[in-house]
Amino acid sequence: MPETTTPATELTSHYVAQVTGDLERNVKEQERIAAEIASLQEQLAAVQHDHTVLVNVQQALGITQAPAQPEAEAESAAVPSPRQKSGAARGGKKARKSTAAPKKAAAKKPAAKPADAAKAAQPTLVELIRRHLLELKEPRSAAEISAALGQAHPERQFADKVVRVTLEGLVAKSQAERTKQGRSVFYTAPKSAAAPEAEAQHAETER
Repeated sequence: MPETTTPATELTSHYVAQVTGDLERNVKEQERIAAEIASLQEQLAAVQHDHTVLVNVQQALGITQAPAQPEAEAESAAVPSPRQKSGAARGGKKARKSTAAPKKAAAKKPAAKPADAAKAAQPTLVELIRRHLLELKEPRSAAEISAALGQAHPERQFADKVVRVTLEGLVAKSQAERTKQGRSVFYTAPKSAAAPEAEAQHAETER
């Protein structure tokens, strides 16, 4: 009896150790995958935030460009439905009515959106920042410029990050100058643009 129980006990101990090791590896694998999922979620949130900021900057710069569509949506929009093909092949009165209806609807669209015309009449963020820089007598930070624009135009919203990105764009185009004092960054109008503005204001005061 002792001889038969000893191998069984050793086999049981072997399986217990193996199962315990497998469980530990399984738990570690779950932790690793959970950490990767959390990291990917953080990356997705950051990318989505950057997308929102870029859209705001695009709108602030006055860029009117249709957003990129996924390939599946673009293909579905390009391929007409079978009903449209059969209607066009018949060439009857019903087909003529169906083609005339979208034209009337398209003609009404510009008149149905007076708000778009009002938005187009407003100066863009780039124009507002350039005008504000010309009025400044000393450099200002992006947060200070954003606050000043918010006070001057309470009907509009100015995000500090969007204003800073727009200022950097003006600096890249030599339409603004950037100075750094310690960790703070300040912006002002370029000297070439500030001089004509000062002369124009001096001429107006003489009148």
